[in-house]
Amino acid sequence: MRTTSILGTVLAVGVVVLSGCGSDDEGAGQAGGATPDASTSAPVGDRVLGVADTGLGEIVVDGEGMTVYVFDKDTPGSGTSACTGGCLQAWPPVVAESENPTADGVSGEVGTITRDDGTLQVTLEGYPLYLWQSDVAPGDTTGQGVQGVWWVVAPDGSKVTATAAPADPPAY
Repeated sequence: MRTTSILGTVLAVGVVVLSGCGSDDEGAGQAGGATPDASTSAPVGDRVLGVADTGLGEIVVDGEGMTVYVFDKDTPGSGTSACTGGCLQAWPPVVAESENPTADGVSGEVGTITRDDGTLQVTLEGYPLYLWQSDVAPGDTTGQGVQGVWWVVAPDGSKVTATAAPADPPAY
Protein backbone atom coordinates (compact mmCIF):
# COMPACT_ATOMS: atom_id res chain seq x y z
CA MET A 1 0.00 0.00 0.00
CA ARG A 2 2.81 2.43 -0.85
CA THR A 3 0.39 4.69 -2.75
CA THR A 4 -1.80 5.03 0.34
CA SER A 5 1.22 5.93 2.47
CA ILE A 6 2.43 8.56 0.01
CA LEU A 7 -1.06 10.02 -0.36
CA GLY A 8 -1.44 10.20 3.40
CA THR A 9 1.88 12.00 3.73
CA VAL A 10 1.00 14.48 0.99
CA LEU A 11 -2.39 15.19 2.56
CA ALA A 12 -0.87 15.65 6.01
CA VAL A 13 1.67 18.13 4.67
CA GLY A 14 -1.11 19.92 2.78
CA VAL A 15 -3.19 20.31 5.92
CA VAL A 16 -0.24 21.84 7.78
CA VAL A 17 0.58 24.19 4.90
CA LEU A 18 -3.03 25.25 4.45
CA SER A 19 -3.74 25.99 8.07
CA GLY A 20 -3.45 29.69 7.19
CA CYS A 21 -5.85 29.59 4.22
CA GLY A 22 -8.60 32.13 4.46
CA SER A 23 -7.05 33.70 7.54
CA ASP A 24 -7.37 37.43 8.09
CA ASP A 25 -3.76 37.43 9.30
CA GLU A 26 -1.90 38.63 6.22
CA GLY A 27 1.44 37.32 7.48
CA ALA A 28 0.31 33.87 8.61
CA GLY A 29 2.70 31.16 7.51
CA GLN A 30 5.17 33.57 5.95
CA ALA A 31 8.60 34.48 7.18
CA GLY A 32 8.57 38.14 8.13
CA GLY A 33 5.01 38.55 6.84
CA ALA A 34 6.26 38.95 3.28
CA THR A 35 3.80 38.79 0.42
CA PRO A 36 4.52 35.97 -2.05
CA ASP A 37 5.63 36.96 -5.52
CA ALA A 38 2.55 36.40 -7.67
CA SER A 39 4.68 36.78 -10.82
CA THR A 40 5.70 33.13 -10.50
CA SER A 41 2.36 32.23 -12.10
CA ALA A 42 2.66 34.73 -14.96
CA PRO A 43 1.35 33.43 -18.27
CA VAL A 44 3.53 32.41 -21.17
CA GLY A 45 2.76 34.39 -24.32
CA ASP A 46 -0.69 35.93 -24.68
CA ARG A 47 -2.76 32.93 -23.59
CA VAL A 48 -3.64 33.08 -19.90
CA LEU A 49 -6.09 30.16 -19.83
CA GLY A 50 -6.70 27.06 -21.90
CA VAL A 51 -8.32 23.65 -21.59
CA ALA A 52 -6.77 20.22 -21.00
CA ASP A 53 -8.21 16.71 -20.92
CA THR A 54 -7.41 14.93 -17.64
CA GLY A 55 -8.67 12.07 -15.51
CA LEU A 56 -11.21 14.58 -14.17
CA GLY A 57 -12.44 15.43 -17.68
CA GLU A 58 -11.83 18.70 -19.51
CA ILE A 59 -10.49 21.29 -17.08
CA VAL A 60 -9.09 24.81 -17.23
CA VAL A 61 -5.31 25.28 -17.16
CA ASP A 62 -3.06 28.33 -17.18
CA GLY A 63 -0.84 29.45 -20.06
CA GLU A 64 1.79 26.86 -19.07
CA GLY A 65 -0.71 24.00 -18.92
CA MET A 66 -0.88 23.91 -15.12
CA THR A 67 -4.24 23.10 -13.51
CA VAL A 68 -6.16 26.04 -12.04
CA TYR A 69 -8.43 25.84 -9.00
CA VAL A 70 -11.26 27.72 -7.32
CA PHE A 71 -11.70 28.18 -3.58
CA ASP A 72 -15.07 27.63 -1.85
CA LYS A 73 -14.38 30.51 0.55
CA ASP A 74 -14.35 33.00 -2.35
CA THR A 75 -17.60 34.75 -3.26
CA PRO A 76 -17.97 34.90 -7.05
CA GLY A 77 -18.29 38.45 -8.35
CA SER A 78 -17.16 40.04 -5.07
CA GLY A 79 -13.97 41.43 -6.61
CA THR A 80 -11.88 40.02 -3.77
CA SER A 81 -9.98 36.88 -2.87
CA ALA A 82 -10.40 35.04 0.43
CA CYS A 83 -6.95 33.45 0.00
CA THR A 84 -4.55 35.77 1.81
CA GLY A 85 -1.45 35.55 3.96
CA GLY A 86 -0.04 32.02 4.24
CA CYS A 87 -2.71 30.66 1.93
CA LEU A 88 -0.96 32.37 -1.00
CA GLN A 89 2.20 30.31 -0.39
CA ALA A 90 0.30 27.13 -1.21
CA TRP A 91 -2.21 28.64 -3.66
CA PRO A 92 -0.61 31.41 -5.75
CA PRO A 93 -3.05 33.40 -7.88
CA VAL A 94 -3.26 33.02 -11.65
CA VAL A 95 -2.24 36.48 -12.87
CA ALA A 96 -2.67 38.42 -16.08
CA GLU A 97 -0.90 41.41 -17.55
CA SER A 98 -4.12 43.06 -18.77
CA GLU A 99 -7.73 43.34 -17.61
CA ASN A 100 -8.83 41.35 -20.68
CA PRO A 101 -6.93 38.04 -20.52
CA THR A 102 -7.25 35.58 -23.40
CA ALA A 103 -8.62 32.10 -22.91
CA ASP A 104 -8.62 29.34 -25.53
CA GLY A 105 -11.51 26.87 -25.26
CA VAL A 106 -12.96 28.42 -22.11
CA SER A 107 -16.68 29.16 -22.45
CA GLY A 108 -17.26 30.77 -19.04
CA GLU A 109 -16.80 34.50 -18.50
CA VAL A 110 -13.13 35.35 -17.97
CA GLY A 111 -12.17 38.52 -16.10
CA THR A 112 -9.80 39.88 -13.47
CA ILE A 113 -9.78 41.37 -9.98
CA THR A 114 -7.10 43.65 -8.61
CA ARG A 115 -5.29 42.17 -5.61
CA ASP A 116 -4.02 44.30 -2.72
CA ASP A 117 -0.50 44.23 -4.22
CA GLY A 118 -1.81 45.61 -7.55
CA THR A 119 -1.56 42.38 -9.55
CA LEU A 120 -4.47 41.31 -11.71
CA GLN A 121 -5.82 37.91 -10.66
CA VAL A 122 -7.71 36.02 -13.36
CA THR A 123 -11.33 35.07 -12.63
CA LEU A 124 -13.71 32.60 -14.25
CA GLU A 125 -17.44 33.17 -13.73
CA GLY A 126 -16.41 35.64 -11.00
CA TYR A 127 -14.30 33.11 -9.07
CA PRO A 128 -10.63 34.03 -8.57
CA LEU A 129 -8.31 31.33 -9.98
CA TYR A 130 -5.29 29.77 -8.25
CA LEU A 131 -2.48 27.29 -8.85
CA TRP A 132 -1.47 24.58 -6.32
CA GLN A 133 2.13 24.42 -5.12
CA SER A 134 2.24 20.62 -5.25
CA ASP A 135 1.27 20.38 -8.93
CA VAL A 136 4.68 20.08 -10.59
CA ALA A 137 3.80 19.22 -14.19
CA PRO A 138 1.04 20.04 -16.65
CA GLY A 139 -1.90 17.71 -16.06
CA ASP A 140 -1.26 17.30 -12.32
CA THR A 141 -4.46 17.69 -10.29
CA THR A 142 -3.12 16.99 -6.79
CA GLY A 143 -4.98 19.99 -5.34
CA GLN A 144 -8.38 18.53 -6.23
CA GLY A 145 -10.57 18.41 -3.11
CA VAL A 146 -7.87 19.62 -0.70
CA GLN A 147 -9.58 20.31 2.65
CA GLY A 148 -12.89 19.92 0.83
CA VAL A 149 -12.70 23.52 -0.44
CA TRP A 150 -10.34 23.54 -3.48
CA TRP A 151 -11.59 22.37 -6.89
CA VAL A 152 -10.49 22.20 -10.49
CA VAL A 153 -12.79 24.06 -12.81
CA ALA A 154 -14.53 23.07 -16.04
CA PRO A 155 -14.35 25.29 -19.17
CA ASP A 156 -17.83 26.69 -18.41
CA GLY A 157 -16.64 27.88 -14.99
CA SER A 158 -18.35 25.19 -12.92
CA LYS A 159 -16.48 23.44 -10.10
CA VAL A 160 -15.48 19.85 -10.74
CA THR A 161 -16.04 18.00 -7.47
CA ALA A 162 -15.40 14.46 -8.73
CA THR A 163 -12.20 12.60 -8.07
CA ALA A 164 -10.08 11.07 -10.79
CA ALA A 165 -10.89 7.58 -11.92
CA PRO A 166 -8.61 5.07 -10.22
CA ALA A 167 -5.80 3.68 -12.27
CA ASP A 168 -6.08 0.09 -13.47
CA PRO A 169 -4.60 -2.30 -10.93
CA PRO A 170 -1.24 -3.75 -11.89
CA ALA A 171 -1.29 -7.11 -13.64
CA TYR A 172 0.39 -9.88 -11.64
